[in-house]
Amino acid sequence: MAKKDPERDDREEREPTVNDKRRIDPETGDVKQPGDVRESGDVPDSDDPAVEESPEGVEDIELVEAEGPDVELSDEDIALLAEAERDLVAEYRERAARAEAELKNLRTRVERDRAANREVVIAEVIRSLLPAIDDLDRAEAHGDLAEGSPLAIVASKLRTGFEKYGLQKVGEKGEAFDPKLHDALVRLPSPDATGETIADVIEPGYLLGERLLRAAKVAVSVPE
Repeated sequence: MAKKDPERDDREEREPTVNDKRRIDPETGDVKQPGDVRESGDVPDSDDPAVEESPEGVEDIELVEAEGPDVELSDEDIALLAEAERDLVAEYRERAARAEAELKNLRTRVERDRAANREVVIAEVIRSLLPAIDDLDRAEAHGDLAEGSPLAIVASKLRTGFEKYGLQKVGEKGEAFDPKLHDALVRLPSPDATGETIADVIEPGYLLGERLLRAAKVAVSVPE
């Protein structure tokens, strides 16, 4: 009986076995069959029940939701949560009130700006027509606007339309001189004058509401 070599057996056990799983034979170029055997080791047949095929996809993993223990809140915790909820509701109410106030202020500013722009446009239109009004006043002073004449009717309609927008004439003889409304072109010393008074109106001025469209050009009587 042959004696076994323990070192040889140990090397055989430790020597790895290489399975050639290539489907194409590198030497012949033929497609391998399931029962083909290579020198590097036997290729197990796929029909062998001992060989288990690996799944194509990822194995389903059963997820188990961890259930924690029920937590009981104390009366103090419940009171704190209720207080926090009330504070949150109050904060949102305050934000809503602030937003509503800001919206109201915005609407007020928009309406104010719109009214101001409207006044500016009206003022510019009327200012451009002031020379025509001056011509009508001169014609009336010379007796060219006879009552009932076409020109008198046109002048009356123009003045009535301007008065609807708040147009007012500035500068009348005998009024006290106001540098904000009057432009003194001539100063006439007078022994009877006790102050600066309008002695004559060279060109009338006009106010549209509180807006001065044109200052009146006047001659001012002043004390000697």
